[in-house]
Amino acid sequence: MLFTVNRKQIIFKHINAIDTMTRKRKLSTKLLSSWKKLGPGLVTGASDDDPSGIATYSQAGAAFGLSTLWTAIVAFPLMAAIQQMCARIGLITSQGLTGTLKKHYPKPVLYIMLLFSFPAIVMNIGADIAGMGAVGNLLFPTIDSSYFSVVFTIILLGLIIYLPYQKIASVLKYLCIVMLFYFIVPFLYKQNFTEILKATFIPTIVFDKRFIAILVGILGTTISPYLFFWQASVEVEEMMDKRKHIIVNKKIIHKINQDVDFGMTVSGFVMYFIILTTGTVLFKGGVHQIDTVEQAAIALKPLAGNFAYLLFAIGVIGTGLIAIPVLSGSLSYIFTETFGWEQGLNKKFHEAKAFYIIITISLLLGLSLNYVGISPVKALIYTAILYGLTAPVLIAIILHISNNKSIMGENVNGKTSNFLGFTALIIMTAAAVVLIYMQVIGM
Repeated sequence: MLFTVNRKQIIFKHINAIDTMTRKRKLSTKLLSSWKKLGPGLVTGASDDDPSGIATYSQAGAAFGLSTLWTAIVAFPLMAAIQQMCARIGLITSQGLTGTLKKHYPKPVLYIMLLFSFPAIVMNIGADIAGMGAVGNLLFPTIDSSYFSVVFTIILLGLIIYLPYQKIASVLKYLCIVMLFYFIVPFLYKQNFTEILKATFIPTIVFDKRFIAILVGILGTTISPYLFFWQASVEVEEMMDKRKHIIVNKKIIHKINQDVDFGMTVSGFVMYFIILTTGTVLFKGGVHQIDTVEQAAIALKPLAGNFAYLLFAIGVIGTGLIAIPVLSGSLSYIFTETFGWEQGLNKKFHEAKAFYIIITISLLLGLSLNYVGISPVKALIYTAILYGLTAPVLIAIILHISNNKSIMGENVNGKTSNFLGFTALIIMTAAAVVLIYMQVIGM
């Protein structure tokens, strides 16, 4: 009798073990399937937190503590709304943003867009390369940062030119895991949660030139113009890769909106946690000025420990590897669509030579900025501010396209999209005007 009971117990344990393994297998399969279904939104969101963004958020936290923490809450719905419009434009027109402008608007509008976009994107590429090189030197002090910058540039050119689009998308998507580092760092330091909640939900605005400049920089690096072009063009790439015409309906648009929202949520959280980390660790530790990327990482070392320092440094390199292909790809889409040249990351080099040559030139121009004596962090912050000043023009153009029935048909903006879009336009324009005013009168 005892033998029978023991045998039944063994059988039940075996069945439970098999059942547990089956459930785990199903869960892992479901998670893997969900991961594979993630579209361009994740990469777009992750690239939004490039070294330029990290430098700007770090400077904001170090200089003003938690005073700018609320911007992460405000910026999220605004940047999500603009990116959704760009995705929808690409989906409906089967063209990038530049191609749509060229087809439906006067040439001066197109040239204004080029004028506003080109210098900021090239400076952004150069600043990101410099930032990655500086942090590479931190991790391996015996190797000069300029060598790291060259190596990273070569690696990126190889990935972009020789890998097909789906491979690039897959590599970029897995690199997004690096963003999780920034969710860990703040919890390696003791936090005052009452103070954090207050700073998160009660906006603080100081009418000071430095504060307004960093505010414009934060808005510029979160609602970044280069992402507008990337989002529209990459949706076209996705359709071309599937090799079939997608019938646009509410279900498809809803799916794309969800994808964009997911990416922007990741971006918003990273922004929030970087400001939180530097606003508590550095600001309270007496570090109020960040002049180089490595200073942001080094400053964390004695205050929050080696682990936080390493995570921060690795995060800068990882986000740079995500963002630079997006930046250079955006610039190449702008030029090839303007002049009607062959384009696309899904094409091989010999099929779209101009497209890849522009990417190569943009990376080499960016790399050359390392040798003209500009501080990497200053370049990163100046880039963010330049984006903040130019973004209102591009947002106005995107809003006009998104409400143009002759282009978008029945898929024009709804009330919510227009409200958020015009709110973004008003806030960014107001911040830019105040900054220019303060610069002129010397406040």
